[in-house]
This record gives sequence, C-alpha cells and structure tokens, in this order.
Amino acid sequence: MPNAPISDAIALRIGRAARALPDTDPARLLRVLAAAVALPPTAAKLAELRVKDLKSAADGELADLDQSVLKQALAILRGEVAPDFDPPPPVDPGAAADLPGSVRVACASDRGEELDGHFGSCRRFLIYQVSPDEVRLAAVREVDDALAQDDKNAYRASLIAECQVLYVVSIGGPAAAKVVKAGVHPVKWPHGGSAREHVAALQPVLAQGAPPWLAKVMGRAPEERVRFEREAPDA
Repeated sequence: MPNAPISDAIALRIGRAARALPDTDPARLLRVLAAAVALPPTAAKLAELRVKDLKSAADGELADLDQSVLKQALAILRGEVAPDFDPPPPVDPGAAADLPGSVRVACASDRGEELDGHFGSCRRFLIYQVSPDEVRLAAVREVDDALAQDDKNAYRASLIAECQVLYVVSIGGPAAAKVVKAGVHPVKWPHGGSAREHVAALQPVLAQGAPPWLAKVMGRAPEERVRFEREAPDA
C-alpha cells in the first residue's frame, strides 16, 4: 500500500465503504481509488467520483458488483451518509414460544428494522418467525467477518441455517449457492423496505397453503406439496 498520507476522516470513509462492498477490504478499495482518483484520496477528489469510475478503475476490479452496492459505497466515500447505522430493533416478547405452522425468515439489514442489506456486507440478520396469525422478531444475529476464517459466505450462511427463507437486497451467485446448500431459499428485494412488512406478506400465503417452493423448504412431504399446489394455485 502506498505511503501517501490519508486523513483519519477519509480513512474511516474508506473502511466503511469497503465494508459495504462484498468481498472487499480497505486495501482492495484503496487500489481502486488509486487508479480512479490517484493517491492520496481527499474529500475533494472523492466528491467528483462516479459509479462508472469505480467500475472501470484498476482494470475493472469492481466491475462485477451490483450497481446498488457501488452506489452505497460511493455515498459513504463522499460523506453523504450518517457515520453510524441505526441500532437493531429489540427482539419481540415471547419470541422463543412455538408458532405452529410457521416459517423462519432471515432479513439482511444494516439499519433498524429495514431490509436494506446485501448478503456479503450486511451488518446483521433479523430473524423472524412467521405464521398465518403472527409475526415475531425472534433473534438478531450480528455479523463478525473476523470469525469467517477462509469462507465468508459459508460463515454468513451458518448464521441463518435454521431459517427456511432469506430476504436480501442482493446476493451473488457463489453466495446464493452457499445459502441454498444450507437449506435456505434466497429471495431478492432490490428496493428493500421494511423487513417486518415484507415478512408479514407471507402470512396470507401461509394461510392459503404454502406454494411448492415454500412447502419444500418448510420440510413438507412431496404429497403435501402437491396438495398445496392444487388448493392454492395462485399463491
């Protein structure tokens, strides 16, 4: 890494922006910035940076990343977002009690009770228990990639392994494969929104009879899945 001086404030932005990008550490992002704006990166240089610059710099180092995650990282680099994310919501009372006929859904989140996280960079997973009659926030799983050893995707998948469904803003192919291998069905919601509202939308689906894909991840027998499909063709 070059020895050009970087202010503490800019170094903090780079560290936070790297966290927002899947499979990216500050050193990788700094290589891209060196090609895009030259070192040392300053507030004035970063203010002129564009998403297309991040995608093309350093021989397209970040070219395969989703536009949405690059926009999020760029906003952090420019200092356009608050320095801290909202804290997670509290777990609901009685969350440990059994909910018959329920499904467990993980939501990738960075702020409050929002579904706004990308699988490879979110700060936490909100774990909901959803039945036809009730939605409970059962757990909040904070992510610490330092525990990931050699496989961050496998580590993150292990945090939600007891869930049947994962909601994310985005997820890459290799990461999705690890999630599916863990027995969890990933679903992308590119525009995000309220995590609780998204999982609550499953309630009428469960009440009418789970569609085949959901019946499968819930562990329903094949003959039950056929019954669900016949009874609820529009679910």
